[in-house]
Amino acid sequence: MPFNVEVMPRLQAAIDAMPASDHLTFLVTAQGKPFTAAGFGNYFRDTCHEAGLPERCTSHGLRKAAATYLAELGFTDHQLMAWFGWSYRRHKSTRERQTERRWRVRGRSSFQEQALAHLLTR
Repeated sequence: MPFNVEVMPRLQAAIDAMPASDHLTFLVTAQGKPFTAAGFGNYFRDTCHEAGLPERCTSHGLRKAAATYLAELGFTDHQLMAWFGWSYRRHKSTRERQTERRWRVRGRSSFQEQALAHLLTR
């Protein structure tokens, strides 16, 4: 599935529609303060539960899926680091290993070959 560049204008429109704020974060608690990591995880789990989603739906799982998806598209180490706020490369290599494993299971060539093919078709 190719990266959908049409998402960016919609994302910008959503950001522009948000009320003006002095916050440096988009998601804040009911008290207007930034979430802690644990606090956001609890909020996300509670929201998923209210929506009737399975227990396996977690903020960590969503973040992991997004990182794997972008790695499969061929995003560079530095792009993934910027996207997810990582300060070192260990995270990316973990995602890359997961992606390579998926490609092998699907009977496809290596991650590097797929990423190169994706870049060359642009």
